[in-house]
Amino acid sequence: MEAFTTHRGILAPLDRANVDTDQIIPKQFLKSIARTGFGPSAFFDWRYVLNGDPNPEFELNAPRYADRSLLVTRNNFGCGSSREHAVWALAQDGYKVIIAPYRGEGDDYIPGFADIFKNNCSKNGVVTIELSEAEVETIFQAVYGEEGLEATVDLEKQQLTLHGETEITFDFDYDPSVKNKLLKGLDDIEESLLYLEDIEKFEQTHATWIHQ
Repeated sequence: MEAFTTHRGILAPLDRANVDTDQIIPKQFLKSIARTGFGPSAFFDWRYVLNGDPNPEFELNAPRYADRSLLVTRNNFGCGSSREHAVWALAQDGYKVIIAPYRGEGDDYIPGFADIFKNNCSKNGVVTIELSEAEVETIFQAVYGEEGLEATVDLEKQQLTLHGETEITFDFDYDPSVKNKLLKGLDDIEESLLYLEDIEKFEQTHATWIHQ
């Protein structure tokens, strides 16, 4: 997996809450056993009209967002089924970072991202950033107000900076263990291989019992 340290790119807005994985990558695209080719099908039902042409009313089809690599959206992004294809589609469509707001506390808490989707993102090198609703609203207004607005994510410093007429920086929390793997470009298998010598030593010395 490619290491993630910093990334600068154009921000695009998806002003919708509760976007589920079937909306990110519809079920008809889950037949492939390969992990490639999903990018053009991301947000398929919104992205295209019936004859296959781009839907001009879908916000991410606007020419100003053609080269985007960061996405700002609303609460509970990636809910629904646990399909990892949703993350593959977003990553292959060029997204390196997704930003979403959390809301409330305790029993009233609504996350920025569904847990399984968030975990799948980290395993595929996509950084998910949760901010407050007020902070995310500031980002939406900045994106709408300035064409081609760029932002930089510094994972080491845990900062998101908007490069508008006036630069705005947001601090975000990140799980230390997940952050470490992203900074080093380690997926779960690559992390396990760091301990290959210990694993082999254990296998050589561990008594194996077979019950008849």
